[in-house]
Amino acid sequence: MYKLESNNLHLYYGQKHALKGISLGIKANSVTAFIGPSGCGKSTYLRCFNRMNDLIPNVRIEGEAFIDKINIYGRNIDVYEHRKDIGMVFQKPNPFPKTIYENVAYGLRIIGENSKSLIDDAVEVALRQSALWDEVKDSLNKSALTLSGGQQQRLCIARAIAVKPSVLLMDEPASALDPISTAKIEELIYQLKSEYTIVIVTHNMQQAGRVSDKTAFFYLGELIEYDETRKLFTNPGKEATQNYISGRFG
Repeated sequence: MYKLESNNLHLYYGQKHALKGISLGIKANSVTAFIGPSGCGKSTYLRCFNRMNDLIPNVRIEGEAFIDKINIYGRNIDVYEHRKDIGMVFQKPNPFPKTIYENVAYGLRIIGENSKSLIDDAVEVALRQSALWDEVKDSLNKSALTLSGGQQQRLCIARAIAVKPSVLLMDEPASALDPISTAKIEELIYQLKSEYTIVIVTHNMQQAGRVSDKTAFFYLGELIEYDETRKLFTNPGKEATQNYISGRFG
C-alpha cells in the first residue's frame, strides 16, 4: 500500500500544461527524491500533496492524488485538516520573528493545544528529533533569527514535525546551506524516515543518491523514470535519464 499516490495527474497554470499525467506511488517510511532541471515540474508536483497549488490563481488540476488511499482532491476533503498531516520545509529557512520556543509551539497553538506541559514536551521532542535540542536548550527564549542558517532550517523542520504529521515534504531544504549544515540536514532526513514519509526535491544528484530510497526524474512536466535510487543512477532505463545524470543537459 502506498502512503502517497497520484493517478494521471495533470496541472495547468492557465494555458501552460505544467504536469502531464503523473502516476506515481510512494511507500510509507521511505525517502523519495525528485530530480530534474529547473522548471520541470518537480516542486509543482510536490505541492500537489499539500494542495499549496490551490493558492495560485488560474491553476487547474485534473486526475487524482491520494494519501492513505483517500483522494485529497475529493469534494468532501477539508483542506485545513488535510494540511495538518503534511509538514512542509522550504528552500530558504523561514523562522518566524519569535523565540525559538514559540516557533516550534506555533503549530500546536494553531490546532488548539493549550496545555503548557504538553506544549513543553512537544517542543522538546521536536527539537530533539531535528537534532537541535542540545544546541538551543538553554536559549529557548532567544529570537530564532539569531540562529545560523543551518540551525534555522533544522528549527523549521522541528516546527513542521511538532504537530505530528505523517508526511514531510521538503523543497530543496539544503540548497541555501553550507556543506556542514547540509550534511546535518541529510543525516536528519535519514533518521526521520523511521517516523515520517519524506519527499525531497533536490537539484543535487549526489544528495539524492545519499538520502533517498527511490528517485523520480522529471523533465518538461513529465515523469520520465522512477526507480530504486541505486538502480536509477547506475543503470537508468531511459536515455533521457542517462543524459541528465551524466550532465549532458540540465
